[in-house]
Amino acid sequence: MSRLDDNLKFVFDAKGECLGVWISPELWNRLDSDIMPLVERIYPGCVEEPVKPEPIKEWETLKQYWDFPYPIDTMVHCDLCGASTEDWEADEPRVFRLKSANLGGLATFECQHCKALVTKRHFKDKITFEFKAAVKK
Repeated sequence: MSRLDDNLKFVFDAKGECLGVWISPELWNRLDSDIMPLVERIYPGCVEEPVKPEPIKEWETLKQYWDFPYPIDTMVHCDLCGASTEDWEADEPRVFRLKSANLGGLATFECQHCKALVTKRHFKDKITFEFKAAVKK
């Protein structure tokens, strides 16, 4: 890492009042895991983005036009962290949140344990799963 002066700077307005602190991406990557728990403690609820409602209408439409030769399957699992449920719709609190669904038989979920995206594809003769680890913003 280069010198601290290159990675941490105080920002001032024209009157000399401190507006804040600029932290380089390099320094932030090293501090993020230590600082964010403190920020969350000081400002509870302000760090996380508001949770968008699940697209239940799309899931209901998929169920309404279900034409696969097997019954509707509500089982979801995550191979990345081991979380699983036999019926994601009935879970409270949710183990998996529905992110999208379409008439083609594609349903995408977010694992509430590890935040991975779980894609469930319904084909005429089989169901497949795909798992993508969460990417930190």
